[in-house]
Amino acid sequence: MSGVAGAFLCPQRIPSATVYERLEHIVSKLTLRGQAGVGVAAFMYKRGIRYATALPSSRASMRIEPIEQESSFRPHVAIAQIHARSRSNGNLDLIKSNEGVSHHLAISLDGALANAAELRGELFGQGQPSVPDSDAEILLQWIERSCEQRYWRHGLPTNYEAVFRELDERIDGAISALVLDHEGNLVAYRSQSGLRPLETMRTSDGFLLFASEDSAFTAFEGTTQQLSPGHIQYVDGQTGGSKDHSVSNGRYTAKLCAYETLYLGSSDTTIQGQSHFKTRYNIGVALGGPVSQRLRKESCSTPIIVSSMPRTGGPYADGLFASLAGHNVFAERREVIATRFVERTLIGTLEERQSRIAQKYRVSEPDLAGKTIIMVDEALIRGDTSRAVTRMLLAAGATAVHWAIGSPPIVAPNYYGIGIDTLEELVFWRTWKRLPPEKRAQSLRFHRMKPEVLRSIEDCMAASINAATLSYLPFDVLVSLLAHRLEGFDLSPFTFKMPTPAGQQRADRNLRALVGGTACLNSIER
Repeated sequence: MSGVAGAFLCPQRIPSATVYERLEHIVSKLTLRGQAGVGVAAFMYKRGIRYATALPSSRASMRIEPIEQESSFRPHVAIAQIHARSRSNGNLDLIKSNEGVSHHLAISLDGALANAAELRGELFGQGQPSVPDSDAEILLQWIERSCEQRYWRHGLPTNYEAVFRELDERIDGAISALVLDHEGNLVAYRSQSGLRPLETMRTSDGFLLFASEDSAFTAFEGTTQQLSPGHIQYVDGQTGGSKDHSVSNGRYTAKLCAYETLYLGSSDTTIQGQSHFKTRYNIGVALGGPVSQRLRKESCSTPIIVSSMPRTGGPYADGLFASLAGHNVFAERREVIATRFVERTLIGTLEERQSRIAQKYRVSEPDLAGKTIIMVDEALIRGDTSRAVTRMLLAAGATAVHWAIGSPPIVAPNYYGIGIDTLEELVFWRTWKRLPPEKRAQSLRFHRMKPEVLRSIEDCMAASINAATLSYLPFDVLVSLLAHRLEGFDLSPFTFKMPTPAGQQRADRNLRALVGGTACLNSIER
C-alpha cells in the first residue's frame, strides 16, 4: 500500500497558498495509504530539484521539512510519496536518479510490478551500474535508459509519450506514478491495468493537483477528473500547459482493484460519483440476511451490540445495524474497540504485525458482561487482528463474539501493491488444510463453491479466531453492488483470476506449490 501526491503552480498566477501548503493538505488526506513516512521532491527554476520529508504536525495535518534548509527555495512543482514501508537503508526520500546519468529524475509510485524480477534481470544484463532494489527504482532506471539512449545524449527534448508507451508495453502490474524531471516538467502515469487510481484537479487559483484519491482535494475549488488507464498527463514546466496522451496498446481490459473500494480508499473518496462510504454501507445492509440467519441458528438471547473495526468497518456496521431490525434482530449500535494509533496492521512481517496489533487495539466499553458482540469489518485476510480482538472482548466479559465480513473469502495473493504475496499467509488456506478431502476439492471452486461448503469454511474460520460465528458477504451480492460502476472491478482476491498475465502465472505457481495433486487442481474453474 502506498500513495502519490503532486502540486504544480501554473506560471503567471499569484495564489493564496504555496506549492508546499497545497501538497501538505493532500498528503494529510492520504496517510492511511502508508505508515512509514512521506518523501517529497520539489523543483524551482535555476535551483533544480530538492528533497524533503513530510512529518505530522498535528493529528490531522502534515508539515514539509526540507532536507537542505534554503529559505529562498520556493518551488513551482512538488511530488510526494506516501510510503507503505521504509526502504532497506531507512531513506524515505523519493527514488531519484543514480550517479552518472546526464539528467535528473525523481519518481513517486503507487502500486507494484508483477514482473519485477524479470525486469530487474534485464536491466542488470544490459549493464546498469546498480541492481534496482524496489519497483520504483526499476521503473526509474527503465525511464532513464530510454531517455538517455534516445534523447539526452543527443541533446534532444524528451518525448515522454514515446518513453511511456514503451514502458507500458513492457511492464506487468499496477502502477500510478508521478515523475519530475530536471527542467520542472511533470509526468503523471497510470498503467493500462487501471488497478491503482490517479486523480487530477485544476483549481480555480491556478494549481494542477494530483492524488491517489479525490478525497485529497477537499477544501479546494476546481475541476476534477480521473486519469484514464494507459494514459499519461504531461505538464510543461515552463508554461504549465498540460496534455493527456494514450500510451496503451490495449492488451487487457482495465479494472479498478476491489481493495480500493472495500478497504484501501478513504470513505470520502468517490468512484463514478458514488462514495466508498455508500458502497460499504450498502454492503453492510446486504449482510443483514446472512448475519440474522446465523444469530437465529445460535438462539442468541443476550443483548446485542453492533460494533465495527476502527477506521475500516464503520460504514459496514452502520449498514448492518440499519438492516437488522427488518430481520427481527434488535440491537444497539456502539463502538467497543478503540485504537491507540491510526497506522494499519496489514503490512510488515508476522512479528511486526502482531506487535502492532497488540499495541494498537483496546476495549473501550467498560461493561460487556452478558453482551453479544457483532464485530463488522471489510475483510478477513490473515485472521491475526480478528483473533486478537475476539480474545480481548471475551476477556472483557462478552458472552459471544460474531463476525460479519463485508467481502467474500479472500483466496488469492496480491502482487499489485497490497502486500499479500503468498497463499500461506491467508486464513482461508490455513482453514482449507483442515477440511476433509471432498470439501477441499469443492472449496477450490472459490466464488462458485456451494453454500454448504462456504458454511463449513465459515464455521472453521470462526473456530480459528475463537468467534461464535462468522458470516461472509456472498460473492454474487458483491457483484450486484459493484456492477453498475466504472469499467469494472478486479475481483481476483475472491476468484483467483488475476488481472494481468504475469500475476496469473505467479499465482498459479503459488497455488500448485500449496495444493498439489491433480484431483484438487482439476476442481478449479477458470
